[in-house]
Amino acid sequence: MAPSRSWRPLSRGEPLNEILAALGRRLPVLLALAVGSALVLGALDLSRGPAPAAGAGRNDVSILAGEPATLDPAREGDSASAAVSAQLFETLTTYDPELVLRPALAASWEVLDGGRRVVFHLRSGLTFSDGTALTGADVVRSWLRILDPGSPSPLASLALDVEGARAYLSGQSRDPATVGLRASGNEVEVRLARPTDFVAVVASPTFGIVPPSIDSEASPGGAATFVGSGAYRLEQATSSALVLTANDRYWAGPPAIRTVRLVFDIGGRSPVEVFAGGELDYAPISPYDASWIAWDRDLGPRLRSVPALAVDFFGFDTSRPPFDDVRVRRAFATAVDWRRIVALAAGDQATPATSMVPLGIPGRSERDFGPTHDPASARALLAQAGYPGGTGFPPVTLVSAGYDYDDAVASTLRTVLGIDVRVERMPADQYFARLSADPPAFWSLAWVADYPSPNDFLGILLGTDRSSNYTRWRSAEFDAAIAEATAAGDPAAAQAAYERAEALVQRDVPAIPVSYSTGWALARDGLLGASQNGLGILRLAGLAWSDR
Repeated sequence: MAPSRSWRPLSRGEPLNEILAALGRRLPVLLALAVGSALVLGALDLSRGPAPAAGAGRNDVSILAGEPATLDPAREGDSASAAVSAQLFETLTTYDPELVLRPALAASWEVLDGGRRVVFHLRSGLTFSDGTALTGADVVRSWLRILDPGSPSPLASLALDVEGARAYLSGQSRDPATVGLRASGNEVEVRLARPTDFVAVVASPTFGIVPPSIDSEASPGGAATFVGSGAYRLEQATSSALVLTANDRYWAGPPAIRTVRLVFDIGGRSPVEVFAGGELDYAPISPYDASWIAWDRDLGPRLRSVPALAVDFFGFDTSRPPFDDVRVRRAFATAVDWRRIVALAAGDQATPATSMVPLGIPGRSERDFGPTHDPASARALLAQAGYPGGTGFPPVTLVSAGYDYDDAVASTLRTVLGIDVRVERMPADQYFARLSADPPAFWSLAWVADYPSPNDFLGILLGTDRSSNYTRWRSAEFDAAIAEATAAGDPAAAQAAYERAEALVQRDVPAIPVSYSTGWALARDGLLGASQNGLGILRLAGLAWSDR
């Protein structure tokens, strides 16, 4: 859904708090707002004056969103892109605000052969927004694009449990027919290398169904040529906003709101200021602004908390010195009082993390898998690794997109271990490319759920050879525990296996979980359905104005 704070990138699968704060501080937002709704016809004019305060009789909505890097589901790896593409391209399954998995393009599905085969039954009469038929063949073609060896999705890891997917992605097999995806009319059969929660996985925006024309265009279509499968279609794109209009051929019926303006440039003004002026109907805001708005007579009633199924964490490149030595990683983990840093940097706007799996994820363990603060032990571990008092430790740089904890962590490591850690901040659009191509030795990131499962924060993030495993950690024990968890039919057995996996992360420290956050937003009176399910996506198709 893969980094986060201060205008840091939120990775698909970053706390919404980060996303919202990022919006307020001009940070890079990833999975912030995925909304599906219609837009205003005609030219976009941000200077047209305040929007009506009341919603009765309105047929449009203006929402502050992160600027998407792409509208192509198979090319996105950030929250902002996913938030928009989820409105334009529908998935086979989806999650409602209560995190219940629901049918979308698929009317139903069957899980067969002990979980190694899934058959999806598409709704009858499905079409793209231009009226052309949408069939099982479109599903298979869309999903194969995620595994394209020449241009793989940043989140290709989500599809690697499909039979033959790894060989196809790596180029070992050039025949797409070797991948376990088959279509027959309105049925799609998926063969899996092992039992897993694939029905939930395909609710991720990465698995949105796209038309054949998407590969022949420089972008997923302009106002005149755009073709989609979601609740909205792209009507207009400018340097500061996107205008979406209702797809009258949407499988669930035309959305209640005809026109949606997704605004991502407000000229350096505060989101609070722009919302109060009537130019926005929904605006993510920073935790700092939320703290005083809660007491404001006019804006307070419009304040909304936004759940975030996300974790902030630090990671190491475990494949190269000095962090290929587990003693060094443990020294870094135990040298820092992570809870104190979270309290000082975020106050009551964030909760210290106890595991890689954030609060609110179904099946999450209540056990504490976080590192223990023990400076004396940290110094002893570093000495055992051959760097007493930091002597001889190679130069190390903490690279991030700009997170709240970076400087405090570097300062603590200098004080406790005698290691001089330089902090380097990269622009969000460059940061993810760096993580994928050549991960820094030490880095920070935030991850928002692609789908609400412990696996999205464990197996997808840390599994051997997963594309999102920037730690390059390899553990057969961990992989086996994840395989057991995802194949388990009993929730208690799945949780026990996930707990074993988390204990291994705690032991080997490829990553250090730091905090969980809650985001905040302002919503106009009368705007119904303006709530999120924690996945960083505001479903535009569910928005409506009250008639009162």
